[in-house]
Amino acid sequence: MAERATKGLADIVAASTAISDIDGRAGVLSYRGYDIHELAGRTTFEEVAHLLQRGSLPTRDELDRYRAELAAARTTLGPTVERILPAVAGSSPMEALRTLVSVLSVDDPDAADSTPAADLRKAARLVGQLPVLVARYHAARSGRPVPDPDPDLDLAGNLLFQLTGQRPDRTRTAMLDECLVLYADHTMNASTFTARICAATLADLYAAATAALATLSGPLHGGANEAVMHMLEGIPDVDAVPGDIQARLGRGEKIMGFGHRVYRTEDPRVTHLRAMSGRLAELVGEPRYRALSARIEQVVAEVKGLRPNGDFYAASVYHYLGIPTDLFSPVFAVARIAGWTAHAIEQHQDNRLIRPDSEYVGPKRQYWMPLAERG
Repeated sequence: MAERATKGLADIVAASTAISDIDGRAGVLSYRGYDIHELAGRTTFEEVAHLLQRGSLPTRDELDRYRAELAAARTTLGPTVERILPAVAGSSPMEALRTLVSVLSVDDPDAADSTPAADLRKAARLVGQLPVLVARYHAARSGRPVPDPDPDLDLAGNLLFQLTGQRPDRTRTAMLDECLVLYADHTMNASTFTARICAATLADLYAAATAALATLSGPLHGGANEAVMHMLEGIPDVDAVPGDIQARLGRGEKIMGFGHRVYRTEDPRVTHLRAMSGRLAELVGEPRYRALSARIEQVVAEVKGLRPNGDFYAASVYHYLGIPTDLFSPVFAVARIAGWTAHAIEQHQDNRLIRPDSEYVGPKRQYWMPLAERG
């Protein structure tokens, strides 16, 4: 008989990993032993993706080679994706993205090869191609051309350039790059666990990434930053915040962007995102959403004793960067693909099929009767 089930697998250790770690009581998030506070704002997303996927912060030569892989991937989506893109332009962003990522495998010569070298090549391609897919999808649904990737811009800069059609300044590029670093991995969350379960069957990296994207599309995992933005847009001014929050709580609604299953103190990502929200509000001359966010944080702390999580201030940051609200989750995926692929590679390298037990709670011994006797 199996032990009694733990709902939601809370506190169950499902895998050993060297990729990331969280100390929820101390509020520490680390990637391969590096505290996120040491990486965010000081290390580029490309360096962090290399760290997660290949195990170390790159040397200058290693970084140049890795960036060359990403640049090549940005310009080679493959003919099958090119044919499918117009067909998914009317789909929701996450539906389109998971379809397009799955289709990428069709034209990848390494698709069925799960050797370590092939996995690393595919992982780099996915990091390079995902932002292009997001931008190309947005252009297709908007009926406008998308600029070709600029070899002089890094991944964050190219994403902003292709999404908005305008060459971004260094400040905005650096802010998005920092966001990508903050979201690159976060231990065994739902989408990462899904990616590992998929990889444990020896499915390829495209299958694992598609499964992770499908999981992220669920509103209990992805979409919280989008919901936060809609909440901000629905509150007329700072003075209306207490009444609005009380009304939501009175209706039994959850205040999106607050509370976390792991952290018992401030989510370390919030420290950076809160500061970025303030800097961007000044830069664009639009203080409303930053002021609303600060007041909501104060009121929710007073009323519910909850702290914001990584989704809360990300909403205003993404908005100030000019990212459409319904693309918040896809942009999150642009960052998290680094972690998803790193976990899939790690699973492939030391694999055992993930097959948990379950607790049966249905009726016990029943007896079959012929259809004619069942009335």
